[in-house]
Amino acid sequence: MEIVTQVLLWAFGLAVILGIVATKTNFCTMGAVSDVVNIGDTGRMRAWVFAMGAAILGVLVLGQLGLVDISLTASNDTSNPPYRTPIFAWPRYVLGGILFGIGMTLGSGCGNKTILRIGSGNLKSIVVLLAMGIGAYAMIFTNFSYDFFIRWMEPAFVDLADYTIKDQSISSMISGFGGFDAAITNLLVATVLGIMLIQWALSSKDFTRSIDNVLAGVVVAAVIVTAWWVTAGEMGVELLDELDMMDERPFAAGAQSFTFVQPSAHLLRWIETGFSSQMVTFALVAGAGVLTGAFLYALVMRQLRIEWFHSWKDFLAHTIGGLLMGVGGVLAMGCTVGQAITGVSTLALGSFVTFAAIVFGSALTMKIQYYTMVYEDEANVFKALAASLADMHLLPNKWRQLEKV
Repeated sequence: MEIVTQVLLWAFGLAVILGIVATKTNFCTMGAVSDVVNIGDTGRMRAWVFAMGAAILGVLVLGQLGLVDISLTASNDTSNPPYRTPIFAWPRYVLGGILFGIGMTLGSGCGNKTILRIGSGNLKSIVVLLAMGIGAYAMIFTNFSYDFFIRWMEPAFVDLADYTIKDQSISSMISGFGGFDAAITNLLVATVLGIMLIQWALSSKDFTRSIDNVLAGVVVAAVIVTAWWVTAGEMGVELLDELDMMDERPFAAGAQSFTFVQPSAHLLRWIETGFSSQMVTFALVAGAGVLTGAFLYALVMRQLRIEWFHSWKDFLAHTIGGLLMGVGGVLAMGCTVGQAITGVSTLALGSFVTFAAIVFGSALTMKIQYYTMVYEDEANVFKALAASLADMHLLPNKWRQLEKV
């Protein structure tokens, strides 16, 4: 059990750092989308993309040095979740990402931001966390996921093993289809993609003029890469070797980094099991660490602010948002951090698909909210949806019934 404790302590310590820095810099993926959609500022979006690129390069360097074995993420037996699984379940990435994007907009922030806000005194976010936990719990610990989603999605899944491709990393797919050397392809793909993402982030003063954006991008990437070193490096391999000898295998153990939908479900399960040590997971401890970091920063900087719902409509929107994040996050196998940074760092194609779906779902929801606010009684959801899709060039402009705003 000593190795389990070491891994959990690492998870907590890294998460405290993440909580402090994310609170200080206002690192928020929903806020990033909102800035782009509403005011055209790309600074926080570029911080997100910078973190993606830096995490890709960080994992690459550790892999080249033999300090991590990221191939562990191809199997559910050795990773949680298996980002690089050879089963390319594209429908769950698309639908799950869209649901999560809608949910985080209604809930005023993603899973990570929800925990950060609780640490800063926002009582509304406790409701969002519980709702997210209920949705995620249903997806993880009951048959809800299979009965309502996987059952009809499964026929569309693509088993890459049928094409002699070992996993769904972009580099594996290119080397498999092209017949190239796998190691060289991975080196080239990760290097080029990582540099391109970082270069895009650095190409605008929206990002570089703010030290907070730069700090957030660097620290978020560093924390995620370090977590991979802990769980997919020597310590993680030692833990995997010991798991089969344990009488009670810790739940959701294996190679992993940070993701912030699982903690809410694991919290409910931990309470349900009478605070079983088996349910003291990496994700749960990480969630506690982020909350602690946010609280410490808010306390020291005197930024603790108690906030509650201003109406029942506000309460309902946040509750629905939390439920959608719980369901969508588990369906997509991750959230804005879990898939769109942690998963992306493994080069998993599904993570990039999820990233795009989350941004789409969030941006579309924001546009619908804006149209319904501007046009009030004249607009209904369908008119606002048509106008929003037209704005995004996904419907002919002639189909809109509301003038562009």
